[in-house]
Amino acid sequence: MAGSELTNIKSPRVKAARRLTKRAFRDRDRSFLAEGPQAVREALTLDGVVVELFATAEAELRHADIVAAATAAGAPVFRASGEVMAELAQTVTPQGLLAVCRFVHVPLETAVTADARLVAVLAHVRDPGNAGTVLRTADAAGADSVVFTDASVDPYNGKCVRASAGSLFHLPVSTGVPVSRAVERLKESGLRVLAADGAGDRTLDDVDLSAPTAWVFGNEAWGLPEEILRLTDEVVRVPIYGRAESLNLATAAAVCLYASARSQRIGSVLG
Repeated sequence: MAGSELTNIKSPRVKAARRLTKRAFRDRDRSFLAEGPQAVREALTLDGVVVELFATAEAELRHADIVAAATAAGAPVFRASGEVMAELAQTVTPQGLLAVCRFVHVPLETAVTADARLVAVLAHVRDPGNAGTVLRTADAAGADSVVFTDASVDPYNGKCVRASAGSLFHLPVSTGVPVSRAVERLKESGLRVLAADGAGDRTLDDVDLSAPTAWVFGNEAWGLPEEILRLTDEVVRVPIYGRAESLNLATAAAVCLYASARSQRIGSVLG
């Protein structure tokens, strides 16, 4: 551990980390906070991403492997008092580990290539919990990348990072991309671009999903605007067999991404 225990919430080091809860400072410093053992463990799988680690004495003992990995990676580890950890953490019950990490996003041209078979695009998605869950689902479904458009939530928002459960560090994530440019790049790379929207004329049951596909998911409340729908190849809706009015964004995204993943895997076996 570097130095003695940090106990002053007003110390320069603590204040520098704390300000990363605000987007303006994250953008300026190109850094963000990853809270909890799962997020920190996954961040450490990428070289040079973890800048420094704060750990309470209890967490240092409980997660000795993570502390050792941070030390081996050359990241200074600071023991933090419970008060300091409460000041840094954005959860009601902090888990005692919090890392300052460098941004991990990549350019659109790197995230979307001709080899891609499944991509998730978040357009006008504003809720960080939903965004992080879609990112986690895309990772679980084997997607090649996730694109956050310039009108969507910051993927480095603390709630989004936590909701991704470490998936932010697993697959290429491109951020701040205009929707039109994202769709253009997807089509250039040979992907069929489908909009997931309740206004679709056809449902998932009616569409062949075995080809390389990019799914565009819209705002939680009002879906995708007409100008974005026109950019895509087709608008597809998730069928509702029961009496529910609709599905929430994260659930609809899970259904669409897994439908594509399943169809592509079946096509690969049959092919």
